[in-house]
Amino acid sequence: MERSDEIDHFSEIPMDIEAQLDRKTMTMSQILDLEAGSVIKLKRSAGENIDLLVGGSLVAFGEIVVLQEMMGIRITDFRAES
Repeated sequence: MERSDEIDHFSEIPMDIEAQLDRKTMTMSQILDLEAGSVIKLKRSAGENIDLLVGGSLVAFGEIVVLQEMMGIRITDFRAES
């Protein structure tokens, strides 16, 4: 039995994928001061890879791409098992 056969019955289970650009800690006061057009400075630069998480676990890295009028993520690498 091949590995794909062993896990095939899981292939239709829906899972949420989270694309995470960066994280920032802000005070409640800073959050309440936000308004449309506010800019939140992040540590990552434009063009850097974003993290892809499934169930809160990092599984891959990607880059933001524009496809016609939609945004998407191109997977650039998978996280090595540790």
